[in-house]
Amino acid sequence: MGFLDTFRLDGRVAVVTGASSGLGVTFARALAEAGADVVLGARREDRLAETVRQVEGLGRRALAVRTDVTSPEDCQRLVAAAMEEFGRLDVLVNNAGVGTAVPALKETPEQFRSVVDLNLNACYWMAQAAGRVMQPGSSIVNISSVLGLTTMGLPQAAYAASKAGLIGLTRDLAQQWTPRRGIRVNALAPGYFESEMTDQLESEYVERTVIPRTLMGRLGRHEEIGAALLFLASDASGYVTGTTLPVEGGVLTT
Repeated sequence: MGFLDTFRLDGRVAVVTGASSGLGVTFARALAEAGADVVLGARREDRLAETVRQVEGLGRRALAVRTDVTSPEDCQRLVAAAMEEFGRLDVLVNNAGVGTAVPALKETPEQFRSVVDLNLNACYWMAQAAGRVMQPGSSIVNISSVLGLTTMGLPQAAYAASKAGLIGLTRDLAQQWTPRRGIRVNALAPGYFESEMTDQLESEYVERTVIPRTLMGRLGRHEEIGAALLFLASDASGYVTGTTLPVEGGVLTT
């Protein structure tokens, strides 16, 4: 097998949550380009149709399942649908999440809990459901954030806590499942990429805070985070588990 062949996912099946928009669509496309069939989960079922179209346009099979990942039952149902349709599950991309910016003295318990429930708890429910059926050689990739590792000037206690917690969850699941089940568990920590989440940011904040903190001097491109996802999902990272890979243009060095 050549070096480039280790990035291929031919004959494998991947589940991507939050697949109706943004990076979720990018991840689905990247997996399909590498040869995987893709099961797509999101709450906005109507918008999943476009992601299905893109995956199928790349010559792969796609299955859309309306999923609220904060519901453990929905997580089980998504995995069950993948097994019923394809008979296997090799890659889980825990991508569903939400970004918020609320001052700590104004954030309500309900607001904080809702962010943690989606960004952290839901990833655990999905990993549990997938981990029960995954075979040795499978890969789980949790989508954390550079804000789980540093701060960027906005009041984001709930978001930062949830994404830092996801990094801790990644380490622990790796130490439980890699030796006993042969499942690798890693995390991506994206910086600022064009997406629905960053579209909500004021342009002044991006120009005065984000860009000066980014050594690359720009937002990330989707193909750059998609390539990083393929590394962690495929055999190219066969000797990598329990780690977090920052893809943030140099934010962490400033």
